[in-house]
Amino acid sequence: MLEQLLQLDTDLFLYLNNLGTITWDAFWMFYTTKFYWIPLYALLLYLIFKQQSLKMFFYTIVIVALMVTFTDQITNLFKHGFMRPRPCHEEALQSLMRLVKPSCGGKYGYFSGHASNSMAVAVFTGLLLRHKYKYLIFILLFWSALMGYSRIYIGVHYPLDVLSGFTFGALSGYMFFKISQFIKHKYNPH
Repeated sequence: MLEQLLQLDTDLFLYLNNLGTITWDAFWMFYTTKFYWIPLYALLLYLIFKQQSLKMFFYTIVIVALMVTFTDQITNLFKHGFMRPRPCHEEALQSLMRLVKPSCGGKYGYFSGHASNSMAVAVFTGLLLRHKYKYLIFILLFWSALMGYSRIYIGVHYPLDVLSGFTFGALSGYMFFKISQFIKHKYNPH
């Protein structure tokens, strides 16, 4: 059963990865690079700042930092616990796939840190701002979905790495949202 699932994952990876073309490579490399998303993060922080007291905004910054650290560290625990090589480190796949990134990255890829972090940010921020910006969560979920796809496109993650990252990220984002709500009601009741 596990063998079949992993084979299906590999087949789906090869299919999705080989849909890529040189025309789109630069776009997906840009999209997958966290640095280029700093303006989005700054905008989200500004929207949060506009809705909260200074004290609660400070708590929120701390909660977001803890959430990103948490998702990163748990992702690394899984990567080193499962030790599933990235597809670009699999010799049998190297001639069948497109590696768009100049290097493959770390040895292990289960599960995707980009997928978990982007989904955690999407869920946390979308829930936090849902009363003021009703459709923001859908925009952020779409942004996160494309982030996950970018990891398959450039050749560094299997679809299962991405789906598992999304699942963990969504749970993490929801958990930290609940923590922020608890803190808001306990320390900033107005």
